[in-house]
Amino acid sequence: MTHAAPEPRKTLDPDRVAQWLARHPDFFVGREGLLQQLRIPHPEAQGTTSLLERLVHDLRSRAEQAEWRLEQLLESARHNEAQYRRTRELVLALLEAENNDALGQALATQLSERFHTPSIALWCPASLTDDEPRPPQPPRHVLDDHAGQRLSALLDSRVSRCTRLTPTDWKRLLPHAPAPRTAGSCVLTRLTLGEPLGYLVLASHDPDHFRASMDTLFTEYVGDVVSRLLVSLARHPHD
Repeated sequence: MTHAAPEPRKTLDPDRVAQWLARHPDFFVGREGLLQQLRIPHPEAQGTTSLLERLVHDLRSRAEQAEWRLEQLLESARHNEAQYRRTRELVLALLEAENNDALGQALATQLSERFHTPSIALWCPASLTDDEPRPPQPPRHVLDDHAGQRLSALLDSRVSRCTRLTPTDWKRLLPHAPAPRTAGSCVLTRLTLGEPLGYLVLASHDPDHFRASMDTLFTEYVGDVVSRLLVSLARHPHD
């Protein structure tokens, strides 16, 4: 007597099972015992775990991720608020300056105390200083051809830029501030208001303080404010 070959074992297609369950969300109603019997791979260890335990694990993981994202948003909001307050105090202090020397000194003080910027230089053309009774006082300097050419070369056709600053460049561009023994770093921006008005240089002895990857939007904003005040104070100095 011959025996018939066993029929091949049939398996269900997982995607079709998933589609069927999605179309029948009430399948497990009245079959709660089946839910308790289901075992699936454990997400963090060998072996299996129950479906309910896996669901609890996934929900806890999602809650932790949501909490982390919320904390990141709150931290960003706190940072933005602090930055806004420091920027507000900076601008108000600049608005109180009675002349361009006081403007430069207020800028240096505010950037040092509120933004941890050790040294600055404000290079302005002679046209903004011709009517002043005395030469500009540091950190303000009269822009000559030598400084202008070097600053333009460092900017490399950009409006603003973060870059390394050699001791030689430091001595030329920040002559009032002690130069570092090795390279420092700076962020510089071009001052304009319809026409070129000079350059603003923020510098640090730390070569990584102003990195090339840093955003320069804040420096450009400060430069825009300083440009307008330089022109206004040159035309109408406070009594």
